[in-house]
Amino acid sequence: MQRKPIDHILLAAVLTLLGFGVVMVFSASSIEASVVNHNPYFYLERQLVWAGLGLAIMAFFVRFDYHRLVPLAQPVAIATVLLLILVLVPHIGRDVNGARRWLGFGSLLFQPSELAKFSLVLLFALWLARMPRTDRFWQGIGVPLAIYLPIALLIIKEPDLGTALALGGTVFTMLFVAGVNLWQFFGVVSLVLPAVGVAIIVAPYRLQRFLAFLHPTADPQGAGYHIIQSLYALGSGGLFGSGLGQGALKYFYLPEQHTDFIFAIVGEELGLIGAVAVLALFLVLTWRGLRVAMLAPDRFGALLAVGLTAMVAVQALMNIAVVTASMPITGIPLPFISYGGSSLIFALGAIGILLNISRQAVRT
Repeated sequence: MQRKPIDHILLAAVLTLLGFGVVMVFSASSIEASVVNHNPYFYLERQLVWAGLGLAIMAFFVRFDYHRLVPLAQPVAIATVLLLILVLVPHIGRDVNGARRWLGFGSLLFQPSELAKFSLVLLFALWLARMPRTDRFWQGIGVPLAIYLPIALLIIKEPDLGTALALGGTVFTMLFVAGVNLWQFFGVVSLVLPAVGVAIIVAPYRLQRFLAFLHPTADPQGAGYHIIQSLYALGSGGLFGSGLGQGALKYFYLPEQHTDFIFAIVGEELGLIGAVAVLALFLVLTWRGLRVAMLAPDRFGALLAVGLTAMVAVQALMNIAVVTASMPITGIPLPFISYGGSSLIFALGAIGILLNISRQAVRT
């Protein structure tokens, strides 16, 4: 087997997204940071720290043989469950805006749900790689579902239905690519959709968000406010946008403008061209990630590459769908672009592993 250099196209796409994200975080957050924190660079400075740490972790994993992750799969999964339980414990998990999703102190916060994405991708890649070709439900789909469901319920309890759905999309992508029985696969999918509906109905705030998604103008100053302002931002950008840093919606009109709704600021300031460029970069990332999977030297590497690629692609798809009013609000950040440490660090770590797999790819 011949070794090859890392996938430079994948690396270039990720670094472009990262650099663009740092610029957009500053553009979207400077007004709020000036008023609230008396420092226009408040969010930028922290994003640069997290980006630097994430790049260091990515560089480490580029040189870390992904096969050495195998013995870590089960311990990391167990640690993930423990952390997800801890985050729900009062006075241990941090409560921010009514959600208990973080561990840490001060401004040093960590989201265990981000670790859950990585740990399940690693664990399922190992399980599916060792799984014999069989139509037995338990071996093909049963075990992954039995592991995923308790973790998803812990994440939903935080509450964070969006991350649980993103994790589910990643898991189902891996199952589909692994070649499980399609009748069983679509049978499970058909059961998941009503379960999501129940999760929406039993939580009043989720039901309110869903109704606002269907009819945002019914409550323009309440539940529909986020969606309406996001569409205003996208629509006002036109083809070329108002210019970088010149957007008006970030002046306390659009909530979460530097986190969950940063893509709306991209559309407002850089227009349709800027928004399409971001989409194109994510498509390139997905294409190269799947190419890494196809050229992986073994089944474990292929499934790990698929899972890591899906982890980023599904999250990006969900975020953009929310911002464009194509699905209800979920609170999912845009990978590499939204402000936030945990998401950025784990996304860059995932890219590092992908690049390591690409180094060991079989030449064609």
